[in-house]
Amino acid sequence: SLFSAALSLLLPAASAEVYFKEQFNDDGWTDRWTISSDWKSKSELGEWEHTAGEWHGDADDKGIKTSQDARFYGLSAPMTKAFNSGDKKDLVIQYSVKHEQKIDCGGAYIKLLPGGDKFESTKFGGDSPYGVMFGPDICGTSNKRTHVIFHYDKKDDNLLIKKNVSCETDQLSHLYTLVLRPDNTFEVFVDNKSVRSGKLDDEFDFLPEKEIKDPDQSKPSDWVEAKMMDDPEDVKPEGYDDIPAEIPDPEAEKPDDWDDEDDGEWEPPMVDNPEYQGPWSPKQIPNPDYKGAWHHPMIPNPEYEYDEEMYAVCKDGCTHVGFEIWQVKSGTVFDDIIVTDSLEEAQEFAKETFFKKKDSEKDMFDAKEKKKREEEEAEMADEIDEDDFDEDMMGDEF
Repeated sequence: SLFSAALSLLLPAASAEVYFKEQFNDDGWTDRWTISSDWKSKSELGEWEHTAGEWHGDADDKGIKTSQDARFYGLSAPMTKAFNSGDKKDLVIQYSVKHEQKIDCGGAYIKLLPGGDKFESTKFGGDSPYGVMFGPDICGTSNKRTHVIFHYDKKDDNLLIKKNVSCETDQLSHLYTLVLRPDNTFEVFVDNKSVRSGKLDDEFDFLPEKEIKDPDQSKPSDWVEAKMMDDPEDVKPEGYDDIPAEIPDPEAEKPDDWDDEDDGEWEPPMVDNPEYQGPWSPKQIPNPDYKGAWHHPMIPNPEYEYDEEMYAVCKDGCTHVGFEIWQVKSGTVFDDIIVTDSLEEAQEFAKETFFKKKDSEKDMFDAKEKKKREEEEAEMADEIDEDDFDEDMMGDEF
């Protein structure tokens, strides 16, 4: 009715649930986050720096930055509210990453963690159970990927996406977003552009194969897969094996200064015999018994069963977020983390944060790079002038 239609316009839409949000803009971030002090020794753990970085959109809009080379970094925080897959809601994880150091080898992924009141923050590390591991990881020129890894209770395993998702490698901030839906689909965005989406059972090894080779079938012993065969009527010509591969060069002549007594009996050099055709083999003809390649018959896999709950990575509730990474070269800034059940909410948060400062950050970076180039060029010019001066002085001396 018109009344109910009008009423629906007045009623607010179902509001998004925000399970965690962190912008690192106050010194109190250290009270919200716990260092994994019992995961590695103090000498192995790197210090986090509270900074907007060397180039930024706003000096007061800070993140946390890895500050020491060749160190582990472990850090976790409790979520405002646990995310439970049983609620059958979308799971959206989003955060920004800026590699100021021209990263050569190091992780920058985030993890969604179970544990609740039993979660041991100081012990959180690489072996701690997790529901989701998501984000960029770079090492060398060949390993550059955005990890998308989901824990699967039925296999008690963490399942990696089968086909790599690329990641950004420049020195600017980039926004990474993961959406996991209760219809068993997922999507990955970088800078709010979709870079991969699909079904969980297509892109991950959640389920066994739908079909398997029939164990009761095997290739018949008389199955002929050879397409060609020796011609039984082709006979090796008489004397074929007597033809040598090489013969003395008929055009060679003994040198005039050759002395048989001193040099020994002269023998002409050997050359390839034009009549030699290699080892004899019979002609090949089509095999009348050829049946083609044998293909093992397939049957439905009795162990295959679709799982409606592949998406349920937080069956017992995910209660914390964390970073546990290793970096050879430090200088990565993390910022603007949100865990919610609404992609629209995450995108709105990105507008207020990442996209608000993105362009001015690039302007500052470009200006710094330009100044750096000008200084390097000036330095090179000074070195050339000094070399020319030295050469002139040397010339005057002589």
